Amino acid sequence: MARPRLILFSDLDGTLLDHDNYDWRAAQPALAKLRSSGIPLILNSSKTLPEIRALREDIGNTDPFIVENGAAVVIPPHIFGNSQEKVVNFGATRAQVLAVLEKLREKGARFRGFEDMSADELAREAGLDVAAAAMAKQRVGTEPLLWLGTEEERAEFEAALAREGLRLVAGGRFLHAMGVFDKADGARFLLSKYQEQYQEHGDGPLIAIALGDSPNDQQMLEAADIPVVIRGVNSEQVQLPSAKHAMRSLKPGPEGWNECVLNLLFEYGY
Repeated sequence: MARPRLILFSDLDGTLLDHDNYDWRAAQPALAKLRSSGIPLILNSSKTLPEIRALREDIGNTDPFIVENGAAVVIPPHIFGNSQEKVVNFGATRAQVLAVLEKLREKGARFRGFEDMSADELAREAGLDVAAAAMAKQRVGTEPLLWLGTEEERAEFEAALAREGLRLVAGGRFLHAMGVFDKADGARFLLSKYQEQYQEHGDGPLIAIALGDSPNDQQMLEAADIPVVIRGVNSEQVQLPSAKHAMRSLKPGPEGWNECVLNLLFEYGY
């Protein structure tokens, strides 16, 4: 029987990137092995298109990627027969999200979003340099924010967003106001595209591995054949399906990511 084909979907902050300094170098051995084995690594994050594009250049990644918690899938040129980059959107646009947020602010909701911050302010708040903060502000479908009200007011705010067809998702540092989509939507879309491609070539079965560290990775992890929870500040809140071949890393961030990925590659004969 043909060896299974693997595809990886990975969160970034706190997973492939260190939670405190955003470093990924501890994962270099696994990243190199994925590249040499021809295994797609789909970065799937709350980060924006320009942020992920810059990181892909740093780590030598050329595969499709998913931005802003599933707001859009970006397919580079020459993948799936595309002649140029293609962006596939899911859910509400950022303009629609900002319009709802402004309406709720006028009714008393207390928060500070990326739209309210200069690049300098965001750099200080998120521990980024100013150039990185400027990229974080370039969004297509979501608005990260800091909640400034009480927990009771936050519950009311969340309910008001829901009435407008939006929702609030907790990330590592910020809350994300967004449409009704999640990180699993883009993952399922790309998984079906790769399945079509591999079936055309008569390859073995395709096994999807997903790695994440926080509750906003829950759906992506549940959609995978092998969910991997990377140890982090919110990782204990992530529930894994008991029937799945599930893993939890012993080490945090890119160290745990590297160890788990190398173990899985060895297990499947890569």
